[in-house]
Amino acid sequence: MMNKRFAEMIESLEAQYRSLIGMTPIKYGAFPRKMWKRGIYLFSEADKHLYVGRTNRLRARLRDHCAPSGTHTTATFAFLLARHDTGRLKATYTQAGSRQELLKDPIFSKSFESAKKKMALMDIRYVEETDPTRQALLEIYVAIALGTPYNDFDTH
Repeated sequence: MMNKRFAEMIESLEAQYRSLIGMTPIKYGAFPRKMWKRGIYLFSEADKHLYVGRTNRLRARLRDHCAPSGTHTTATFAFLLARHDTGRLKATYTQAGSRQELLKDPIFSKSFESAKKKMALMDIRYVEETDPTRQALLEIYVAIALGTPYNDFDTH
């Protein structure tokens, strides 16, 4: 039998999920003056939902993902898109094949820059969630419900 508190928490996520997918999408550069600080966000292209993330600094995190100045540590979804685009999917923990080394490759670097431009045109949705446990569960819930192809929750 599932823990009652956990089951109640999981049941309550559906309302936030509905709020998220029901939100009119916005674009990078068109963020409203007032945004929640903590929550989850969703990147989509038309009706194809691609990636969901969570943060305790929503405006800054979305900017990090999309800004031309984003780096391999801040524009992580764009970096992932570039990995897929170039077939360089496997992360390494040595100098050879590291993120910094990948960015020295002109083909990869160009793909990364293109991915950031592409992300700036994507639809963005977000919903507030201040509790860290619920935030983590909501991120997983949304990723599973929408089948976002760029969320794998693998450890690194």
